[in-house]
Amino acid sequence: MLDNNRLSPINASLPAVHGVDSLIVFRYLAREVFLTLSAVSVVLLVIIMSGRFIKYLAQAAQGLLDPGVLFLIMGYRIPGFLQLILPLGLFLGILLAYGRLYLESEMTVLTATGMSQTRLLGYTLIPATLIALLAALLSFSLTPMGVREVATILQEQDALTEFDTLVPGRFQSMKDGVRVTYAEDLTGGRERLQGVFISDLGKNTRGEDNKITLLAAPTGYQQVLEDGSRYLVLEDGYRYDGNPGEADYRMIKYDTYAVLLPKPSVVLASSDRESMRTSELMASTQQKMRTELQWRLSIPLLTFVVTLLAVPLSRVNPRQGRFLKLLPAIFLYMAYLGLLIASRDALDKGRIPSALGMWPVHGLFLLIGLGLMYWDNLRLLLARRGSASRLKEAQHA
Repeated sequence: MLDNNRLSPINASLPAVHGVDSLIVFRYLAREVFLTLSAVSVVLLVIIMSGRFIKYLAQAAQGLLDPGVLFLIMGYRIPGFLQLILPLGLFLGILLAYGRLYLESEMTVLTATGMSQTRLLGYTLIPATLIALLAALLSFSLTPMGVREVATILQEQDALTEFDTLVPGRFQSMKDGVRVTYAEDLTGGRERLQGVFISDLGKNTRGEDNKITLLAAPTGYQQVLEDGSRYLVLEDGYRYDGNPGEADYRMIKYDTYAVLLPKPSVVLASSDRESMRTSELMASTQQKMRTELQWRLSIPLLTFVVTLLAVPLSRVNPRQGRFLKLLPAIFLYMAYLGLLIASRDALDKGRIPSALGMWPVHGLFLLIGLGLMYWDNLRLLLARRGSASRLKEAQHA
C-alpha cells in the first residue's frame, strides 16, 4: 500500500506533488510496475519455452538431436523470446499494477495531490525507456547472435550419424520412421555397441512399404572409410527378410555385416536474415533485409506505444473491478502486433512500398493511445464549446 502519510492531506487546497514527494511517488509506481512486469514476463517465458522445449525433446527422442545440447539451444533462444515478451509484460504490468492502485483508491489520493494523467504517463515512460533499451539490445544484437549459434548447433547435429545419437537401452526412430535402431549398451567411449537390433522398412516387388529387414548382432562398431563414408559394422549376427503376416521369410547368418550410415545433409543457415547482424542489414539494399531492419526497429518502438495505450486503459472504476478493461486491452495489443506481422509479410511480397513500411501501423496505434489519453479533456472541451454556443444563442434570442 502507498504510504499516505508521505502525501499531503486531502483538503480544499491540496498542494501538487513535487520535489521529494515526486521522487517517492515515482519510486513507488516504478516498483509496482517492475514487480508486475517481472512476474508476468517470467510466466510467459516459462509457457513459451515449455512448448518449444517439448518440440526439441521429441526430436531428441527420435535421435535427431543430441540430448546434451537441448538446454544450450534453449539458452540461445531466450533473447528471441524475450524481445516479444518484454513489451507484452510491460503492457500487462502497467494494466495490473495501476488497476490495483485505482481499485484501492491509491490513485485517487495521487490525483487529489496533483497527479495528472500526463504526469503519470511521464513517470511511466521512465521504466518503459529502460525496457525499450533492453528490447533494442535484444532485437539488434543478442537475438541475431542466438539465432546464429542455434544454427551452428543444428548444423553440427545434422553432421551426426545414427551412431552418434544412439542412447543405450532405447528404441530410436531414424530416417523418418523407416529405420528403428536399438543398442543395449555403448562401450569404449561410444566406439562399440552391445546387443544391437535394427529394423528397416523396405519395399516389396510392387514398391509397397511392407518388406521388413531385421538385423540382430551381439556387437558392432563404426567404420569410417577414406572417402568419408561411414558404416555400422555388425559382428556374428543374423538378418531376417520377410513380409508381415507371411510365413515366407529368409534368414542369413553373417560374420560381419556393414550398414551404410546416410551422409549428413548440412544446410548452412548463415544467409538467414534473422541471423544477420544489424550492421549488415543497414548496408543491404534488398527488400527482405530492409524489412527485417524495420522489424527490429519496431520492437523498441512498440514498447513506447503500448505504454501510451496502457496508462489510460488501466484507469478503472473501483466498482467495476481491475479486470474489466484487461481483455479488451489484450485484444488491442494482439491487433497491434498482428498488424505489424501482416505488414512485414506484405513488405516481403512487395505489396507495400518500402518507404511506407510498418510506420503507418505505429502511427495508427499512437493516435489511438493519444485519443485514449486525452479523451476526457477533449470531451470537456467540446462540452464547454457547446455550452458557450448555446449561451450565445440564448443571449441573442
